[in-house]
Amino acid sequence: MLLIVHKAALRGARVETPSHQSKSAFRIYVGNLPSQVDDSWLEELFSKHGKVVDARVVYERRGGTWSLRGFGFVTMATEEETCDAVYALNKQILEGRALEIHFEPL
Repeated sequence: MLLIVHKAALRGARVETPSHQSKSAFRIYVGNLPSQVDDSWLEELFSKHGKVVDARVVYERRGGTWSLRGFGFVTMATEEETCDAVYALNKQILEGRALEIHFEPL
């Protein structure tokens, strides 16, 4: 768990990081996704490397239909699991496409 101590806090007092901030600390960008990918497919792929907190593919509306934009985001539970997943899956060929995976620690 990450802790932030604010200057205004009393000496020795600790302030917990808001949950939305800590959840995104291990968020991975996943690009060059095949067109038939959905959230559950992405979650299943990454769950082989640790606990997946969230997995989302990004869609856009084109005319009257929704289409995959070719990328998504996966949030892992720990930094170690995040690094394991990035190392194992970056540049892997899945359904004819090389995955582009990026992670920058916050």
